[in-house]
Amino acid sequence: MSTRSVRRWGRRNAIDVIGIVIGVLFMLPIAWLVIASITPGGSLGAFPPEFFPADPTLANYIEAFTRFNFGGFFINSVVVATLSTALVVVFGAPAAYGLARTRSRGRTTILVALLVVSIFPVIAVLTPLYITFSAMGWLNSYQALVVPYTALNLPFGVWVMRNSFLAIPFEMEEAARGDGASELRTVWSVILPQAVPGIFVAAVLTFVACWQEFLLALSFNSNAAYQTAPVGIALFGGSFIQPYGTIFAASVVALLPVAAIVVALRRWVIGGISQGAVKG
Repeated sequence: MSTRSVRRWGRRNAIDVIGIVIGVLFMLPIAWLVIASITPGGSLGAFPPEFFPADPTLANYIEAFTRFNFGGFFINSVVVATLSTALVVVFGAPAAYGLARTRSRGRTTILVALLVVSIFPVIAVLTPLYITFSAMGWLNSYQALVVPYTALNLPFGVWVMRNSFLAIPFEMEEAARGDGASELRTVWSVILPQAVPGIFVAAVLTFVACWQEFLLALSFNSNAAYQTAPVGIALFGGSFIQPYGTIFAASVVALLPVAAIVVALRRWVIGGISQGAVKG
């Protein structure tokens, strides 16, 4: 083996080791959260701390769902995040396709405006939205979260999906039209199937953003029947007692949908990110 090959092999293995170390460091807080969720309440503050409880228990999970009704908060999060994600995809995909294919003079202005809106601070629109929803009677309802979540995540979703459409050669559309396919049939049968990875990326990022949003959910819905999981977890306990074990258990359950979506769709997500990196 030549000296150059040895160096290349050593560099590749060093990069792999660094990647594994970084991955382990990122997983440590989640591992600690899971371990703490099955630790009896009296052992959480033990010193020296136990790396794994001697008597693991599911009492914290049972208490989260029975005493604090975490199941209702969880369902509310599923409803709000799913509806918001669906609306972002339905409205964002046509807009992204139009921006990817149009050569109009105002395209750059629209793209810049979308970028500005996507980084707009949520707290700046909190008061106007609260006054508007109060006048409309929308407080303590699903639409009080679905509408602003859709509006706030739509610009970023359009950006992500637009890059996916840009990566699709325009010659494929010309070939489909040459075979007699209509504009709608071309988009539906030729373009959308190839843009699915980018659409999945936008959908996953939107779902995660809606799932973990806290400020609007806390401000617009004071009724427990419409509060989402982050708000429900924050309201566990009282002024003098905090059930940390139950909070950890609920947090683990709240992480499961996001983790399941990322694991199940990891190939689509990676493919969508790579596809969107082809053109900008």
